[in-house]
Amino acid sequence: MSQRELVVLGTASQVPTARRNHNGYVLRWGAEAVLFDPGEGTQRQMIHAGVSATDLTRIAITHFHGDHSLGLAGVVQRINLDGVPHPIDAYYPESGQRYFDNLCTATAYHRTVDLRAHPITRPGPLPAPGAPFGLTAERLDHPIEAFGYRLTEPDFRSIVPERLAEFGLSGPVVGRLQREGEIAWRGGTVTLDEITVPQRGQSFAFVMDTRDCPGARALAAGVDMLVIEATFLETDAQIAAEYGHLTAAGAARIAAAAGVRKLVLTHFSQRYRTTEAHLAEARREFGGDIVVAADLDRIPLPPRR
Repeated sequence: MSQRELVVLGTASQVPTARRNHNGYVLRWGAEAVLFDPGEGTQRQMIHAGVSATDLTRIAITHFHGDHSLGLAGVVQRINLDGVPHPIDAYYPESGQRYFDNLCTATAYHRTVDLRAHPITRPGPLPAPGAPFGLTAERLDHPIEAFGYRLTEPDFRSIVPERLAEFGLSGPVVGRLQREGEIAWRGGTVTLDEITVPQRGQSFAFVMDTRDCPGARALAAGVDMLVIEATFLETDAQIAAEYGHLTAAGAARIAAAAGVRKLVLTHFSQRYRTTEAHLAEARREFGGDIVVAADLDRIPLPPRR
């Protein structure tokens, strides 16, 4: 299977710190590299993380608060400077169109790249030309309009080598069987179902600034990896609710109810010097795999089920 991992560029919320850059995440999915919520400093963090502008295929912005979008101006100019040879699809709330336009034209530069805009007006499927996954958006609950994202690989059938051996199949004939579904073989017929088993596709959800809401839970439902904000601790739950954020415990409760396999916590308030308490709080609510993200982490998606 091709490389599938989350590259963490930054984990700060509104204010970056000496140890945490503003938000920024790249999901590598084979030939795809989806940049989520590029805050300030994203270009530089990409260099540190070994992510080239030419790698990027899509940009997805949850909402137009600065810590989730101010880095877009630099990234757009960088993909033009580097002469990225392929189109890049950009997703964002349509209500923030003027911010998207302003960021994409913040200063003078020579525009060469085909940046295909997909403003989001409502929850549901999004166009994802050429992608090996489906892409959907759900509305989140924040003081300004925000959407979270989910990538879902279609289910498929996986070849079992032992079954190939039983039938004596190898070489080009296997490819023909995959294309045609069945072939005549040694006086009989072999079907694709006889040499394969059902395989569930992988899934990934990205949930940023929000209170607990139906959209966040829909995005998280059964995913292999959930990347979710954990801006505050429960001791500051009232502040979290007032400003439209989650606590670490709240994020973990969403993951537990949704049957998430791997939970990645991020987007930490500058008021917390360390994140040990975030991990302890989340563990009380969620018994699965938890990663408290740090800048420049590389977090692999769990293996297929």
